[in-house]
Amino acid sequence: MPRSQATVSLLAARPDAWRFVAEPHHLPDWWPGVVAVEPDRRGLVEGARWKVRYGARPGLLRPPAAAGMLLVREVREPEFLAWHLTSDRLDVELSLEGTDADSTRATLSVSAPWLVGFRRSLARRALERLRDLCQTAAT
Repeated sequence: MPRSQATVSLLAARPDAWRFVAEPHHLPDWWPGVVAVEPDRRGLVEGARWKVRYGARPGLLRPPAAAGMLLVREVREPEFLAWHLTSDRLDVELSLEGTDADSTRATLSVSAPWLVGFRRSLARRALERLRDLCQTAAT
């Protein structure tokens, strides 16, 4: 399976970084292409299904302004989160590792079946946006 991975340092303690990524309504702030999220009533738990809406830019298998589903696969607070985006057929894993009292190393892995094309820069772009949001919140 093709896989892309990126790592950045976030200017936030791991519990603060976790609170940000664990809030479903923050996903559009840092995940490229997603413009809205409607989480199910359970929130961030394994098996939760969130409706996601995409922006005007189409994906390989997705028309512009489409809707899809995010299936939460694994949650280990405050260190690991995995989900599957059904319309893009992407598997995503996010690891948060506290490096000191005020910073966290975030590693994001994105993979998809061979027949699904995705930009190798997706993981890097998502983490750069997450880093920028954490920087803004810290200042």
